[in-house]
Amino acid sequence: MNKIPVAISIVVVAILIGWALAFSDGKPTRDTASRDNVTVVAGVQYVDISARGGFQPRVSAAKAGLPTVLRFNTANTFDCSASVIIPSLRISKNLPYTGQTEINIGTSTVGTLAGTCAMGMYPFAVEFE
Repeated sequence: MNKIPVAISIVVVAILIGWALAFSDGKPTRDTASRDNVTVVAGVQYVDISARGGFQPRVSAAKAGLPTVLRFNTANTFDCSASVIIPSLRISKNLPYTGQTEINIGTSTVGTLAGTCAMGMYPFAVEFE
């Protein structure tokens, strides 16, 4: 077997991965923010996020200044998105494989709340406006 084509293929793949990492910060973009998953009930804002193979929606748009609860919904979730980490709030929570988990994050100010799965592969964000 000729080793040159294999070596060239490996180099090309490495360059493409490097290029993708260099030009992508891995954060969700603001222009894709969803408002469809945000509801306000009795003065409390609920942000529903599906956790399975990542988080959906990746970016949610919510209102600043309201008490906020993140609701993570799982359905046969056996990947790393069954664990949520929100570094700025020092939150690390394991989710059930199937069910709903509420995380009260208090009243947020204008800005972005960023979170991820346990491995850092699946980011999510809540944009408070």
